[in-house]
Amino acid sequence: MPKSRIRKKDDFTPPPVKQQNIRLTTGRRWVAPLMLAMFLIGLAWIVVFYVTSGDMPVESLKNWNIVVGFGFIAAGFVVSTQWK
Repeated sequence: MPKSRIRKKDDFTPPPVKQQNIRLTTGRRWVAPLMLAMFLIGLAWIVVFYVTSGDMPVESLKNWNIVVGFGFIAAGFVVSTQWK
């Protein structure tokens, strides 16, 4: 009986690596600084309100100063959705 031929397997060649162009500089450089500024303004507003026992930043707002501070913080979160 004749012997069958032995087939040679090709060496494994991995698929070519695709290069991805990552752009770190986008047109939204303003987002991170504005977001951090809103967070810090809101935090500072609340801290100043508590440290001065309600006399500052706006005395006529009374306890609504807390809402204003959290409003700045919430605005920071809204701005953060634009960050890529």
